[in-house]
Amino acid sequence: KEACDVVIGMGGGSVMDASKVIAASVLYEGHPRDMLVRAGKAPRLPERALPIITVPTLAATGSEMNNGAVITIDDEGEKIKTFVQAEVLYPRVAVVEPELTVTVPKNHTAFGVCDIITHVTEGYFNGIDGTPLQDRFAEGVILTVLEWGPKAVSDGSDLEARTQVQWASIVALNGWVQAGVNMVAPVHMIEHTLSALYDIPHGAGLAVVNPAWMRFAARVRPERFAQFAQRIFGLSVTGKDSLSLAMEGINRFEEFLRSIGCPTRLSELGIGEITEEMLFRYAEETLKVLRDEEGRLPGRPPLRKEDIVEILRMAM
Repeated sequence: KEACDVVIGMGGGSVMDASKVIAASVLYEGHPRDMLVRAGKAPRLPERALPIITVPTLAATGSEMNNGAVITIDDEGEKIKTFVQAEVLYPRVAVVEPELTVTVPKNHTAFGVCDIITHVTEGYFNGIDGTPLQDRFAEGVILTVLEWGPKAVSDGSDLEARTQVQWASIVALNGWVQAGVNMVAPVHMIEHTLSALYDIPHGAGLAVVNPAWMRFAARVRPERFAQFAQRIFGLSVTGKDSLSLAMEGINRFEEFLRSIGCPTRLSELGIGEITEEMLFRYAEETLKVLRDEEGRLPGRPPLRKEDIVEILRMAM
């Protein structure tokens, strides 16, 4: 209507992601929902978009420098949170000024910290084997956020802390850490269902789902999670098997999330009483967005509906 020739997304991840889809929708032939991922139907990716400029006001999603967009759609009364990734969605310019984040309140600063870490752990735990250099990149981002994140939460006016967390947000999901690892993101997919249904802050939902998923997945790949415990939290392997060490590291991670004010249980998200029937519904809704040929959520390990329910039970 206004014949705009550029789209500026100034805000958090939702604003920047919406701006990307708006920029593509202007030139898209067909309904914009066709570009979004839905299980059983291949997306028709956009091939053109208006130039996008991103101006993040929150350190969390890394949307300012990547080609992905997460969108919640209300499709015939069914709320689904899904995504699109396309080359044309890369911003032309990202104006990243940490001073724009100093007024973010403590809770959303903490949720952003969790989001940043989860972007990295998704690839770290769900990527292919044999990527030692990428492992070190990932661990470096996590260690930096563990150091500077609590400072940003404690004192929002600490510009140095805001700067380091903002840079970590960019690096966590601009493709550097994930290069060559073939990352999938089961934790994000499960959380998207919760935040679509209940409008929960994404990072808060991740703080609940990620430790529970880690405990489930560690039973399948304990050595990988033991490495996380050793390298991130400096835990000693002496007298412990891999699984015991892995669980100790996951407990330390969960303690960190609690220490900065993140929820770590479903009961803390304001959903109310959660029934077994609701857990199965969450699992089914998740698999409506993404599943493999055997009906499982991609990851290491791939998750059947019953597995997702077990993870959610562990987060109760």
